[in-house]
Amino acid sequence: MTTTRVFEGRRIWRMHDAAFAAAVDLIAEAERAHQPELIVGIQRGGAQLALRLAAALNVPSVLVTARHNTSDAIAVQASGVVTVDAAPLVSVIPAARVLLVDDICGSGATLRAVTRLIVAAVGAERIRSAVLCRNAGADLSPDTWVWEVADWVSFPWETPPDQVTSPLAIPQEVRS
Repeated sequence: MTTTRVFEGRRIWRMHDAAFAAAVDLIAEAERAHQPELIVGIQRGGAQLALRLAAALNVPSVLVTARHNTSDAIAVQASGVVTVDAAPLVSVIPAARVLLVDDICGSGATLRAVTRLIVAAVGAERIRSAVLCRNAGADLSPDTWVWEVADWVSFPWETPPDQVTSPLAIPQEVRS
């Protein structure tokens, strides 16, 4: 069973490039002290975050594909079933400290599923997680996140919705 994500239906948030760039900088600063040796990004949403953090922290990254939503439609609840293609982890050099990133922690199921695979494949001693947004209904709190949301979020790498959106504010701090 999966946690029900919260969608209040008051707005659709839109993350613009400037807000994303500021969030990357804040997450990089927060995670630098933990000295990750590898960043694992969950495709599709976490790919851009993983690549930018890897560059900022000067560590390698790898992308894995995980799917939890049944469609890309706005405000669709998660299926409760997470499918993961962990094949890219096979070629990764073992790392003691891993940073797992995604665009959003909707329920926490995807982060949990990928964490289990990282432990098995990479032998990590410590896995931290960082996301751009955490849904208010999630029963998991990542180690680091920027925005707490209770409505749908449209990210810079997605096709903007054909509905009115509200911009997410440029962040000034991370949450943990």
